Amino acid sequence: MSALTVFPPLPLPGEMRAWDQGAVDLGLPEVVLMENAARAALDVLRGCQPELAGRHVWLFMGGGNNGGDAACLARHLLDQGCIPLVLHTKPLRAYTGACGRHVRLSRAAGVAFRLLHPSALPRENPPDMVIDGLLGTGFSGTLRADILAHVRTINMLAKRSFVLALDAPSGLDGRTGRPSPEAVRAAATVCFAAGKPGLLMPHARPWTGRVHVRDIGIPRCVRQSAPCSWFLADGHCLNALAPLPEESYKQTFGHVLVAGGVPDYEGAAHLAARAALRCGAGLVTAAAPAASLGSVRNGWAEIMTLELPGSPRCWPSHLPASLVDMAKKSTALVIGPGMGRSPEAAKFLELVLDIPHRPPTVFDADALVLLSTSPRLLARITSEDVLTPHPGEAAALLGESTAQIQADRPTALRRLCGLCKGVVILKGAGSLVGQSASSVLLCPYDIPQLAVGGSGDVLAGCVGGILASRGALFREKYFLPPGISRAQAAAGAAVALHALAGLWLASRYPVRGNTPSALADALPLVMGQYAAEQDCGDEFPWPSSH
Repeated sequence: MSALTVFPPLPLPGEMRAWDQGAVDLGLPEVVLMENAARAALDVLRGCQPELAGRHVWLFMGGGNNGGDAACLARHLLDQGCIPLVLHTKPLRAYTGACGRHVRLSRAAGVAFRLLHPSALPRENPPDMVIDGLLGTGFSGTLRADILAHVRTINMLAKRSFVLALDAPSGLDGRTGRPSPEAVRAAATVCFAAGKPGLLMPHARPWTGRVHVRDIGIPRCVRQSAPCSWFLADGHCLNALAPLPEESYKQTFGHVLVAGGVPDYEGAAHLAARAALRCGAGLVTAAAPAASLGSVRNGWAEIMTLELPGSPRCWPSHLPASLVDMAKKSTALVIGPGMGRSPEAAKFLELVLDIPHRPPTVFDADALVLLSTSPRLLARITSEDVLTPHPGEAAALLGESTAQIQADRPTALRRLCGLCKGVVILKGAGSLVGQSASSVLLCPYDIPQLAVGGSGDVLAGCVGGILASRGALFREKYFLPPGISRAQAAAGAAVALHALAGLWLASRYPVRGNTPSALADALPLVMGQYAAEQDCGDEFPWPSSH
């Protein structure tokens, strides 16, 4: 991964092929890329299985480039003192080009090769390790019967052998992360050049095991000339956050206005305001009906309040000048947490949308449901605004069921982005962040500790806090990928921070029981861990509970 990239690339299969071809066109031979891939795989294997000498290794070699990677890796394993056996799926004379060259090199070095029959395993005892080089990330559709038989063979061996998948577990779709109909269940996967979107989806974890990304020497100019459409939002983007400016004061870090929290739902507005403060906002004001203000503050003197006129329990029928003035002074607005879905709330939301020079606004919770009942309001969403639907709210916005949203989240995100100009965060396991027809940010975590009422309110406040307080947002030496706006980048950083705070809590509450207040309070601790530009690595840490 490039040290200067805020969001590391996650090329789709076609985009990865463009990288490979671009490197070859530049003059980097394919045989060299295979050599680099094999060395990268060996490095990962040594990390997972430090004692290689004397170990029996079966390498399943398919007919494509991944087969060439396996053939080359066998030669390096032989040099490490292993006893490799390459099981190839087609006659050796049929392997040509760079793959054929590595077959010849490995055979000349003394590696044993044997044609693999779907109905018969080698008679030797099961190996210590298995290398899956049958298919790569370009696989889509349904596995052929013969390859499916090989996949089942590897999964049978996996009960006793360590399985490493090269680039992708065979049978797993690199776009969706779904098996079709089955896939190799690897203990670890080494992704060459970059991670792949499907492999970093949380639901792909039973097949990928721990995912490792290794560079294979594709030049930076090639990667930049063929940009990706998916990118990773994890600790890398927190590494890149700009340092705190010197000689600063409270206004330096922005002012967040939170509108929400009708009686009985004040906690949601409190959590959003609390999270905005914890993310570094210099000032936070909560605007709510009079009867709610004490509970919205909830003992936090740092949360300023703005009493709205009219009924002490309802939203006003017109915007008071004090609220309009406060909105103009604010650098971010969060609306929706604990707002309710009454006709008065709907009218208030419409009035807020019409505030002249409205600051970047986060629409969350009840505000999203209200928007779904009045689609014409979506036209007033600007490109600096952020919508944060969970699957149920996304279903309401699209007129679908929650099951339909979850069945194809990338398509749901694309349709949500088509509703308005704003940034959309589709929350859930593997949260996705998109905008219009631009690129998608994937946050790869699935953290049960985040599945608690109030967690979404914390995220809304986190987005508002980062929008308001991070003027420069990222260090100058880092660059945003093409197609990623500042608002989308801020939303992606907030999603990553929120998820990593949940991961921090998971180590302390392994069987849940954490509160959303604790999640909000963990935000600055996690941000501080990454602010020092620590290396967050090329392996993707999953919660210990998984």
